[in-house]
Amino acid sequence: MTSEKYSGILALELNIASTFIRNTIKLLEEGATIPFIARYRKEMTGSMDEVLLMKIRDRLIQLKDLDARREVIIKSLTEQEKLTGELELAINDAKSMAELEDLYLPYRPKRKTRASIAKEKGLEPLAKIILSQKYNDIENKAQPFINPEKGVRSVEEAIQGACDIIAEWINEHIYARKRIRWLFQREGLLCSKVAKGKEEEGTNYKNYFDFRELLLKAPSHRLLAILRGENESFLKVMVEVDGLKAREILGNIFIHGNSTSSELVRETIKDSCKRLLFPSMETEMRQWAKERADREAIRVFVENLRQLLLAPPLGQKNVLAIDPGFRSGCKLVCLDKQGKLLHNETIFPHPPQLEVKEAIHKIKSLVKSYKIEAIAIGNGTAGRETEFLIRAIPFENDLIAIMVNESGASVYSASPVARNEFPEWDVTVRGAISIGRRLMDPLAELVKIDPKSIGVGQYQHDVNQKLLQQSLEDTVVSCVNSVGVEVNTASEQLLTYVSGLGPGLAKNLVMYRNEHGAFLSREQLKKIPRFGDKAFEQAAGFLRIRDGENPLDRSAVHPESYHVVSDMANKAHCSILDLIESPELRGKIKLEEFVNDRTGLPTLQDIMQELAKPGRDPRKKFELFEFAKEIHSVNDLKVGMKLPGIVTNITKFGAFIDVGVHQDGLVHVSNLADRFVRDPNEVVKINQKVMVEVIEIDIERKRIQLSMKNQNIKPE
Repeated sequence: MTSEKYSGILALELNIASTFIRNTIKLLEEGATIPFIARYRKEMTGSMDEVLLMKIRDRLIQLKDLDARREVIIKSLTEQEKLTGELELAINDAKSMAELEDLYLPYRPKRKTRASIAKEKGLEPLAKIILSQKYNDIENKAQPFINPEKGVRSVEEAIQGACDIIAEWINEHIYARKRIRWLFQREGLLCSKVAKGKEEEGTNYKNYFDFRELLLKAPSHRLLAILRGENESFLKVMVEVDGLKAREILGNIFIHGNSTSSELVRETIKDSCKRLLFPSMETEMRQWAKERADREAIRVFVENLRQLLLAPPLGQKNVLAIDPGFRSGCKLVCLDKQGKLLHNETIFPHPPQLEVKEAIHKIKSLVKSYKIEAIAIGNGTAGRETEFLIRAIPFENDLIAIMVNESGASVYSASPVARNEFPEWDVTVRGAISIGRRLMDPLAELVKIDPKSIGVGQYQHDVNQKLLQQSLEDTVVSCVNSVGVEVNTASEQLLTYVSGLGPGLAKNLVMYRNEHGAFLSREQLKKIPRFGDKAFEQAAGFLRIRDGENPLDRSAVHPESYHVVSDMANKAHCSILDLIESPELRGKIKLEEFVNDRTGLPTLQDIMQELAKPGRDPRKKFELFEFAKEIHSVNDLKVGMKLPGIVTNITKFGAFIDVGVHQDGLVHVSNLADRFVRDPNEVVKINQKVMVEVIEIDIERKRIQLSMKNQNIKPE
């Protein structure tokens, strides 16, 4: 299929002008990235956002996969000498993979079946006679087909073999499959039962020991939980439909008349449903439902990840980071404003050592020596106890102490990335560094960790891993490029996600920077080995040089548009720096005067926004947060308590809230607001500060139920 045809299909499906679709496909095929297209090629795409561009990219891949399968099928049918003009037309007209596979099903090479064996015995003509339903004396019609040499020893065997052939015809009938597929999709029931002898061992899945629900209505998290229970051998899972209704649908297709052969066809429909059609449809429906569930679970995961990556940064501060612990002590690290490790050691303020005085003295000494402005405390084991200790220390200067979500810090500390960064230090030091840096800039630090280990999302190990990986990578790339990257301080891992770079060029950039010193201009990027024109085009607008020679180098204005800003400055009789610093001068610029074939109003409007706030960070301003001082463990909680908390994870069924007791509580979707909530993201966001009420505590199962009703809480 040509790109022209693809653009036509996509234009109809998305109701977008085919010119914009065609331009988008061309840009994608030329290697342009989604962030680059969305930001710098608005005139070509009609200002499509990243979500729509990704939708076009993914659908384009589907269409190409469909065409690839179409070619394989046509080749197979040609080799079998079974490709007719009518069949080829139907194959070329197929709009979905299911439709394509239905067309190919009768011709697909398969292992021996009851029908193929019956055909080898010469019983296909008898099957046609029975299916015609013209005769009552089927025994007489079957008599000539008795052939002991071929294994047909009786009339009964002949009729049975013929019915086996009919059963396969029914299963492979395109319209029949379409109708039964529709029935399964609309009325199929997801059913689960406990596996024999697994009642006690599988108590986590007790809710699904005898469960039935319309498959179409089954929410993603429930379906994935049930399938996990099946994978762990605790549940038996089926997809069922009303057999009577299915046979009635098939009867309307295949039965006509009231002859003896009509009754045979009726019985054969039952056999075909039980043995062939229903198992085939159940497999297809499970795959269909799983794909839907996967996409929804991934959507939730991706939204959570985006919110986490774009969490407000504290910014460049001298930080004392603490990875708390009891027996092994609390690991302390001092970091400068760039996140560089200056000092590390261990204190033991908690049981069993209880060296409280020594710990306080050491912390006060480090705060003074390294001019510490903020203290980051990991929220894991001993986190609240360490926070309590820090807040009790009378420091000479005001400084802030913040609990930091340390999910994934241990994964990072044992990773090759961490070993390369800090080869001389062990995992405890690396973990503490990660906690401190995460406070300073969550995005820059979290990109070093596999998103599946960051602690947001659900069932991430149960969904389609290829689709999950693509979606997570898209999200990280989108976040990194929306914020922009300071080229002279960024890590290799952060640079990897910049549009047009990747691991190879990111490594080359860091090596060049280490050898030649800080970059003074974007133009200098072209001196990096293998950093060609294409890479420069894709990456330059997202790489910032804060103290560069050209003031535009610290902005998101692309170098290809520098001449436009220069023309604006000339028109206003001022320098580019004057234009950046003076709202009055910018106010005199008439954008229409600078429109040409290459640069349209969308790009010009973006340029003016950048000149107003060059290199602006789209993330929100950092806000302090404190847990309730008297609450440290689950045992301190009481039903009815109202507490401050912070949102750590969002699922389809609710939000998890950290209230400072080492165990997140759940606000079920029904308790998120005083109104019906369809999607928890309508009400809360990752890292949002909220007030919650404790409504149930199960210490044995480590479960805390919370409510946000009557709290007058609005999303941040």
